[in-house]
Amino acid sequence: MAPPPAGPQVDLRSDTVTRPDARMRRAMADAEVGDDVLDGDPTMRALEEEVAGLLGTEDALWVPSGSMGNLIALCVRLERGDRFLAPDQAHVLEQEVGTAAWLAGGMPRALPWTAGPGRPSPADVTGAVARGGPYFALRDRLLCLENTHNAAGGTVTSPSEHRELVAAAHAAGLLVHLDGARLWNAAVALGVRVAELAEGADSVQVCLSKGLGAPVGSVLAGGAAFVREGRRVRKMLGGGVRQGGILAAAGLVALGRVDRLAEDHEHARLLAAGLAERGWKTDVPQTNIVLLPVDDPPRTVELLAGYGIRTVPTGDAVRMITHCDVTREDVLRVVDAFPAPV
Repeated sequence: MAPPPAGPQVDLRSDTVTRPDARMRRAMADAEVGDDVLDGDPTMRALEEEVAGLLGTEDALWVPSGSMGNLIALCVRLERGDRFLAPDQAHVLEQEVGTAAWLAGGMPRALPWTAGPGRPSPADVTGAVARGGPYFALRDRLLCLENTHNAAGGTVTSPSEHRELVAAAHAAGLLVHLDGARLWNAAVALGVRVAELAEGADSVQVCLSKGLGAPVGSVLAGGAAFVREGRRVRKMLGGGVRQGGILAAAGLVALGRVDRLAEDHEHARLLAAGLAERGWKTDVPQTNIVLLPVDDPPRTVELLAGYGIRTVPTGDAVRMITHCDVTREDVLRVVDAFPAPV
């Protein structure tokens, strides 16, 4: 095997590794601020109102992270011991340190991917809900959806599929929370308004710190009463910030960059195609996540690091995510440096 090539590393571990550019840093430095915990921060409020408008909800609440946004939704919607449903390997099930059970008191049930990678069917939702039973039976209260589905490789749920899942959940007496950490990517990939992908959901969380390039922050949106209670839970969790406009200003700049996510999707397809030409087996990505099935993901991640390619293991694959700090030239350099399959 040839020795690792010289040159800078390309960080494909996540689209969370992006760094704010000069324009975003200036906006943060110049932001008008107040005390958001006491009587409000004007820049924070502007961001919340803009996101609520984009999603078609009554109100919205800035939160430090998507994980906190999801947790707040579960805390508001669930009573201790209630069960919630989510697609198998959903972020809220696998990558949020068990807070859905530990802090929200929820009992999780994973739904199979019968409608495609990362996507349950309406029949899965209907069939999973408990019907009657004694007083000590589980109570199903909530369906948590994820679009795009991270562990499935950034797969997209279409507006029609989303509406059918929401309708099935509501018919079964469930509320619906949408983990839309990469909902912007889904909207760009499908060429639809982001509100179409949130239609009917009782709450939705969207991230600003992934492909949009903000250094921190997500927004949790829903009805006005839900957001009021969510603000209270955010404070319980230590998520209230004071002069939060400094962070919200970055989010406002980020919202102006949604269209450029198409570049990340193009780069992911270029990466997947280049690896396929070198003999690796990988699917054509729908958005900005490339999954590379391998026999030993941790060992492969270690090997790739020696070639200047930073990745992470996930399940039985190595995950690579393109983002705004990865150029076309970076992708071509990765393909050129990538070792051949053993």
